[in-house]
Parts: sequence; structure tokens; C-alpha cells
Amino acid sequence: MHLSPAQGSHPQEPGPPAFEAAAGILGLLADRTRLALLHTLASEEADVGTLAAAVGAARPAVSQHLARLRMSGLVTTRKEGRRVVYALTDEHLRRLVAEALAAAGPGSPGHRRV
Repeated sequence: MHLSPAQGSHPQEPGPPAFEAAAGILGLLADRTRLALLHTLASEEADVGTLAAAVGAARPAVSQHLARLRMSGLVTTRKEGRRVVYALTDEHLRRLVAEALAAAGPGSPGHRRV
């Protein structure tokens, strides 16, 4: 999600493709494990084993979630020897995850138990 300036000083109005892309990203964030993975990756790059331990999920499940995040372009991979290291793709995603967690925190207007 990127806001581009339009003619003058007003942000460009998003069109249907932007809404579709944003809905896809928010849909991926709607999963607790994927959100926890992205939150962990917001502070450091990590491999599957490290991420599984950090989010308290089984390695195979974490691998499946990471595959979805990679296919959607939200995370990237690189090889370090035999390890595959995951990282967030950009700062926008880091801020989006932080804002989503802040909006859900105690004292926020939208805070409630689900």
C-alpha cells in the first residue's frame, strides 16, 4: 500500500485495484499466526525454526504461512548456507503491523476480546 501524491497536494484516490490489493494484504494479516510472524520479522530477519519458536507454532505450519506470505510478496527469502532466512519486504508493512497491533491494544477504541 503506497500513497502517491496526485496533481497538487491531495493524495491520489485509490481505485478498485488498490482496494483489491489492500483487502488481500489485510486478509493475510487477519490470521493470528501470520500476524505474529510479521511482527517478529518486523524486528529481525529469521529462519523457520527461529520463527516457529517465537510464535509458538509447529514448524510445518509456520512454513506454510511463510509460503503464503512469500507468494503474496510480503516477505522475501535469502539463503545463508543451508538456512533460508525470511525478511519483510518494506517499511510500509512494518508500520501496518505495528498500527494493527496498536489499534487492538488496551485503551484503544476498537479494543475488545474476540
